[in-house]
Amino acid sequence: MTTSAPITPLTPTLQRVAQHLAGGLAPKDIVTQTGLSAGTVRQYIRDIRESLHCPPRCERPVIVHRLFADKQVTLPMADRSAPQLSPDQLLLLRAIAEHSDPRDIAVAAKLAPADQRAALDQLLADTGARDTTHLVILAHGWKLLPTDPAARSGASQ
Repeated sequence: MTTSAPITPLTPTLQRVAQHLAGGLAPKDIVTQTGLSAGTVRQYIRDIRESLHCPPRCERPVIVHRLFADKQVTLPMADRSAPQLSPDQLLLLRAIAEHSDPRDIAVAAKLAPADQRAALDQLLADTGARDTTHLVILAHGWKLLPTDPAARSGASQ
């Protein structure tokens, strides 16, 4: 669970790595793009998680959401208009952005665990997202996720 404590602003080096994460790059792609070692990128991502008060095992969509929500990276610009999502899909979207554990996502999205995969696959198809990290990036570009700390539940996992 994340805390509501103020985040530690990212150093310029961490901010550069964070911007790569916010651009949808996986750690191995950040290594390729930056020339940093894999160990250095892993350490920088751990430092970013710590600065954002994210749990050590939180997934990239949660980190990316927190980076946008806490204004640590530039918000993406939408390259197309937002699709019409149902209230249930919006709930699932927010759950993916705030939780890493599949059970926590299912509970937050008010889904039976057995139904979660199908609902996620449909959400990815409806938004044209490649994966859940890309989904969170698109959602921020469409302003479907809160960036106001008061609007966030603070229950990230």
